[in-house]
Amino acid sequence: MARPTPIDMAHHPHLSGLFAPQREEVDVRGLEIVGELPDDLHGSYLRNGPNPRFDPIGSYVYPIDGDGMVHRVELTDGTARYTNRFVRTPNVLAEEKAGRALWSGLTDPYFPPAEEVGPDLANTIRELPDINVIRHGGRLLALAEAAPPYALGSDLETLGRETFDGALPVGLTAHPKVDPRTGEMVSFCYVLDAPYLTWSVIGADGTVTRGPTPVDGADRPLMIHDMALTERYVVLILAPFVFELGRIFTGASPLDWQPELGVRIALIPRDGSAIQWHTTDAFWVWHTANAFDLPDGSVAVDYVEWQYPGGLVDSADPNPSALRRAVIGRNGITRTTLHERNIEFPRVDDRRLTETHRVVATVGESGATELPPGDADALFWFDVAAGTESVWLGGSLAPGEPAYLPSSNGGPGYWGTIATDRNDLTSWFLVFPAEDPASGPLTRVRLPIRVPAGLHGAWIPAS
Repeated sequence: MARPTPIDMAHHPHLSGLFAPQREEVDVRGLEIVGELPDDLHGSYLRNGPNPRFDPIGSYVYPIDGDGMVHRVELTDGTARYTNRFVRTPNVLAEEKAGRALWSGLTDPYFPPAEEVGPDLANTIRELPDINVIRHGGRLLALAEAAPPYALGSDLETLGRETFDGALPVGLTAHPKVDPRTGEMVSFCYVLDAPYLTWSVIGADGTVTRGPTPVDGADRPLMIHDMALTERYVVLILAPFVFELGRIFTGASPLDWQPELGVRIALIPRDGSAIQWHTTDAFWVWHTANAFDLPDGSVAVDYVEWQYPGGLVDSADPNPSALRRAVIGRNGITRTTLHERNIEFPRVDDRRLTETHRVVATVGESGATELPPGDADALFWFDVAAGTESVWLGGSLAPGEPAYLPSSNGGPGYWGTIATDRNDLTSWFLVFPAEDPASGPLTRVRLPIRVPAGLHGAWIPAS
């Protein structure tokens, strides 16, 4: 098959403007701070996201294409430092040697031949540890959709593919959950062949305590982006987004939305006992906020619900989002709306994972102006107990996913995010007071280069 042609970057909505790839790598100390950094905030905010090393060829579908670039904002003793690095997979290294893109997008049937990339990489797909970043068990990991993560060093340099001493050769999800009580990191991974879906557990010390365990009852290859965790259960929402690889050779996406299949939700006991399966009508979920056990034995999950995976499904049907709660138990599944907003990336204080929470933070659209998919102009904080919301309107600033930043002295803490100004494309790290986030940022840290919009981040307290 002939090598695909380059993509018109200037006219692609997710390769231009706020989303344009950042090719520069820097390490800058003494950043400009507008306002004052709280004296009880010490640590680093890290964010990973799709960032093609070279201009893509063939196809590019946000957010499933693009190389990883990890950005770090370190806050300590009233000062700020910014560092960014590409995640250098073998694919990126081969392209750097060639000086151009060699692999096409995931929805394109082209694969580079041996004469271009050597026998080991010939006819392989691009590795994409470009979605999330997490620290656990002494490892800093750049996470892919459903593949082995890549370990990073203290300067964000790429150390290599991480398989946990061979115990997790297939990999992890982009959204493993860490139980704050036990320190365990629980994950899942989907594959295209039977058993289709596995789950695993990594102890607080980084040792795998449960290797890949098949999810009994998983009967077809599905895309499952996120999970939830309670004290008793791993919660997997299996929406009907089915891999049909033969479609790629007809020019169609390898993923097919099949709403007639409905949604299946698996409650997987963490003690390894029998899985409980529950069914309901079709919907799509990219991200969960949190889950927790209820006194009657059922499970509550807060998540952002869509009618279908917009951007990946060709449909003109309306696709509103909403923050919803699903209660799953012996009476089936009950879904109720907590708040109706065009939102995504729901986050809670990570110290509340597996337990009840009060506030869910999200990024979304105010409705004041029409924005392209993936863009945002507001942050929302929903009090799910009181049924109220707080809103910060970004104006010309396009904010990203918010993360909770704990206080080092037990105070109420903060929320942080990276935002980019649409007018001059400067990027900032913003710090909001958790007690009154709608009052706006206490602190704005000017970043030395633009950070492309999306995707996920984490706060790592100073040790």
